[in-house]
Parts: sequence; C-alpha cells; structure tokens
Amino acid sequence: MWNRLSLVTGSLAVGILLTSSFCLLGQEQVPPAGRSWALVGGTVYVSPTEPPIKDGVIVVRGSSIAAVGRKGSVQLPADIEKFDCSGLTITAGFWNSHVHFVQRKWADVQTIPPAELSQQMQDMITRWGFTSVFDIGSAWENTRRLRDRVESGEIPGPRIRSTGEILFPKGGAPEPRILDVIGAMRIQFPEVKEPSEASAAARKLLDAGTDGIKVYAASLSWPRVLMPQDAIEAAAREAHARGKPVFAHPQTRDGLMAAVNGGVDIVAHSIPEAGQLDEATIALMKSKGIAVIPTLKLFRYELRNDRASEREQFVKAAVDQVRAWVAAGGSVLFGTDVGYMDDYDTTEEYELMAQAGMDARQILASLTTAPAERFGDSKRVGRLQPGFAADLVVLDKDPSEDVRAFAGVRYTIRDGKVIYKASTAGPAARFH
Repeated sequence: MWNRLSLVTGSLAVGILLTSSFCLLGQEQVPPAGRSWALVGGTVYVSPTEPPIKDGVIVVRGSSIAAVGRKGSVQLPADIEKFDCSGLTITAGFWNSHVHFVQRKWADVQTIPPAELSQQMQDMITRWGFTSVFDIGSAWENTRRLRDRVESGEIPGPRIRSTGEILFPKGGAPEPRILDVIGAMRIQFPEVKEPSEASAAARKLLDAGTDGIKVYAASLSWPRVLMPQDAIEAAAREAHARGKPVFAHPQTRDGLMAAVNGGVDIVAHSIPEAGQLDEATIALMKSKGIAVIPTLKLFRYELRNDRASEREQFVKAAVDQVRAWVAAGGSVLFGTDVGYMDDYDTTEEYELMAQAGMDARQILASLTTAPAERFGDSKRVGRLQPGFAADLVVLDKDPSEDVRAFAGVRYTIRDGKVIYKASTAGPAARFH
C-alpha cells in the first residue's frame, strides 16, 4: 500500500525543458541512449558499504559509468545533458535472484506483440528496479527466446539468467492438472533418482545453454519425495565443472540437509516447515559458502486462504529463520518468486526482511553486490563505479529512512538506457 500511495501522491513528476537534442518517452524526456549525460544532485549509494554521497553526480557515457562523485568534484562539460535528481536517491541496478517465466502469458513468447510483452516485463520486473534476474525454473527454450528479444533491443528488459527446467525427485514433479490450476505453462520437468540420471539431466540443460541448475530436494506433493543426496551431488558436479551455480528448493529439513551436503550454492527459500535452524546447521551452511533467498512474502501469498493466525505463525517461522541466518553473518540474495506468484509488488518483502533484522544497507547488498559476486559479475555490475555498466535505479526516497523506499522506483536504467519510467505528476526531477 505504501508503494502505491507513494507513486500517486509522493512521487514528483519529471518536469522537462524541451530541446531537440533530448530523447522523448511519452511526454517526458529521459536520458538519451548512446550519449553522455549526468544525474546531478541526488543521494548516491556507490555501494552498500560506503557512505552515501550527498548532492552527488553520476556521469554516463554510452552504456558505462564514466564518473561518480560529489557535485563540484566531478567536472562536467558545459553542454552535457543533465538530469536534476535533487531529493532523489540513486543506487546500482537491482537483482531479483528468484523469478520464473512460467505463467501462461509468457508461453510462445516469440508470438507476443512487442508492446504487450514490454508491458508484462514492466509489470513483473522493470517497474521494481530490476536490471538483472535469475529465472530458476521455466521452459528453457521459451525463456531463451524471451532473452533474445530483450537483448536484441526489441523490448526493454533486464539481463536474464536461467536454470531452465527444474530437476525433480522421481515421482515428485507437478502434474499437468496442477500446472493448469496455478496458471502455469505445461512444462515437462525431468525426474531423477540415480546419480547417472541427475548427471545426464543436468548435462542436457547445460549443453543447451542454461546458466545454472535447480533441484527440488523435496517435493511439494504428499507424501514427500526426497531427491537422494548422491543425485544432488551428481547434478552439482556437472554445473560446477562449468562454473555454474546450483539452486535448491529445500521444502523440508531433510531436503535442506540433502541439498547442503549435496553441494548446492543457493537455498532458494527460507523453510518455515523446518522450524528454527540450529547453530550447527547454520555453521555448516556458512562453511559451505551457501547463500539464502528468503522469499518471505511468498508464505503470506501461499497461505492467503488460510486462517490469519496460522498464516502469520508460518510467516513468523520464516522471519525467525532469516533473522538467525543474518545474525550469524550468512549471505542473503534478494528474490521474490514472482512469475509463480502473481503479486509483483516488492514492498512487503522489504518490510519482512527488515523484521528479520536486515537494515537498508544489508538489503541493498542483497539487491546488488551479493548477487553480482555470487554470479561472477562483480567486475561489471553491482556498484556505481567508473567503467562499470550504467545499471542504475532512481528512487523517490532514501531507503535508509524507510526500507519500503526500495519499491518506490522512478527510473530503471540498464546499460545507460531507460527500461522503466514511472508515471508521475508534479514538477521535480528534470533535464536541463
């Protein structure tokens, strides 16, 4: 609710001084692709660990950041196009490390008209500041075609990494009728039990070009079906041999332990079903360098038709797990499970992460530097640094004052190009 209200009442419009040299998007001007321009006067978070630069300047040249500093310390050519960001906050582009392109509206993506596809991408991804996403479960060939359309410049969108189809334990993949009920495409997921089956399935996906592997360590269905630890190990070996990460959906404590001991890199959810994590388990996970994606809002979504008391007890268990993990110094990656979840608003996830003890800098790290490092891209994205890709998020407010501000996105910029612009009303930020 805060997010929606901020866009209607708290956001100020981008007032424009019209000159022929500027690129127009609707009735407002935006940073022109392929040319030099500057964001001037905002609060700039270079990284989660450095003090913010008040009254900062970011110079973008083409697709890269050319300079970052305090106003007055960065020399600007007299004729450079400037974007007044007074009162706004600027960070590196966000990552969502847990998305899916499985809803039926993404099917046969090559046939979807550009305008319609662009709107779908905006609603789920770019509206929330994401310049990079990791799809951890979809129909790989369809997602590959989606990525191709983004990279061709046909539609504005993020960098897309994908695991393709998820590896399920034998007898644990969702039935077509279940996929129909939840509005998903009918996807044939590989089921494995023996290490040889897991190796073959992972190898097939990696040979097809996926950016990682995901396993369901325990099924959603009853009775639970577990993937044997040696099968997880076999899939992980295939991925790690190519420098690719392995995600796991743990579901239960047994699933978590099989995944952790099987060599996965990222646990894709907190696990309220498993109860509180003990110190030994947390220590083991940390020793193996595992990262956790909390997906805290998901549990309210999943239990939205249950009694409020039961739902909140489940959510509390997840929040308590994340609190223990964060207190122990565990690595956190931001992710929401959107694309399975059809409520795309990120506000509640930030609120719950704060309840789990994460401050604005820790949340910013989960959105920027932590995924950039985890996925091998820390020399190109995740920070506002000269020579890095010009992936930027312009926010209406400073998240250090209220973490919900991470959802109040004014602009999402990837490689120096605006891929999302908020509809605003009022005279604030402007080119001049």
